[in-house]
Amino acid sequence: MKFWPRTAVLPALALIFFASPSSAFPSLRSIDFDFYRVFTRAYFRVGGLPVTPILVIKLIIFLLLLLAVARRVRVLLQSKLLVYTSMDIGQRDALGHLTYYLIVAFGLIIGLESLGVNLGSLLVLGGAVGIGVGLGLQNVANNFVSGLILLLERPIKLGDRVEVAGMNGDVIRIAGRSTWVRTNDNVVIILPNSQFTSNPVTNWTANDRQVRFTVPVGVAYGSDPDEVRQILLKVGASHADVLRDPPPSVLFVGFGDNSLNFELTVWTIRHVQTPKVLISDLNFAIFRAFREHSIEIPFPQRDVYLKSVPTEMFPEPVKLQAQ
Repeated sequence: MKFWPRTAVLPALALIFFASPSSAFPSLRSIDFDFYRVFTRAYFRVGGLPVTPILVIKLIIFLLLLLAVARRVRVLLQSKLLVYTSMDIGQRDALGHLTYYLIVAFGLIIGLESLGVNLGSLLVLGGAVGIGVGLGLQNVANNFVSGLILLLERPIKLGDRVEVAGMNGDVIRIAGRSTWVRTNDNVVIILPNSQFTSNPVTNWTANDRQVRFTVPVGVAYGSDPDEVRQILLKVGASHADVLRDPPPSVLFVGFGDNSLNFELTVWTIRHVQTPKVLISDLNFAIFRAFREHSIEIPFPQRDVYLKSVPTEMFPEPVKLQAQ
């Protein structure tokens, strides 16, 4: 015996429960225990609308069907249709979620009316819902509205490298209430959407994935600045992950207490997620190049001069004899 496929269960239930009571439950009237009367009895009213078990069951099945259809349309739209357009993954995800919300919203309006639910009678619940939002659901509503703003305005999108609330990672999902960010440790941090609309957010890849990193370098005062500049440029240009256009550059930023201070600036598109790896590689190469050219990397030094020293503070040193 073959079972129905899972996708056919909800439509079959819909045909049963959306049918009129007289046709869907003809045999229930003949049973001694009157199930039909139990399921069709109005136990309470909402704005003049009689709420029966049959109506509740129909609403539940309708909502399940509506959500399943909306989710299926979103998946087909993102994976089958929009992949052939010039949209990037972030634009496809945003359009898919907006389509999902629109289908659910219009489906609720049309479906509830077709079930005989007078939407005008539900306005009486508006005050109660408003009180609930004002008292306990304001954060949920705030995050949901913030999610819509993120999808419409698109300050961030899937795949972006962002820095928010002291955390740095890649955006892997933008949902209705929260946004998922994956760090370099492969840890997913779920942030409320309001974090991205009410706090400063650094988007490293808003325009493209080309970013610039700066490596500070200090050399001893006896070094030739022009030679140091040529060595740093050569080191930057020799790294495989450093872009040739724009090329590396070197700045002589000032005279420090113990060193001449330079900055090597490089551009890359491969180390957006791992800047420390690129900086570490450049530091290794700079150290080797300076050692080959006998350029000293200084360390902090302090010279202390004493004008006069009281002799009573420093008695005769004790000579130790080796044993």
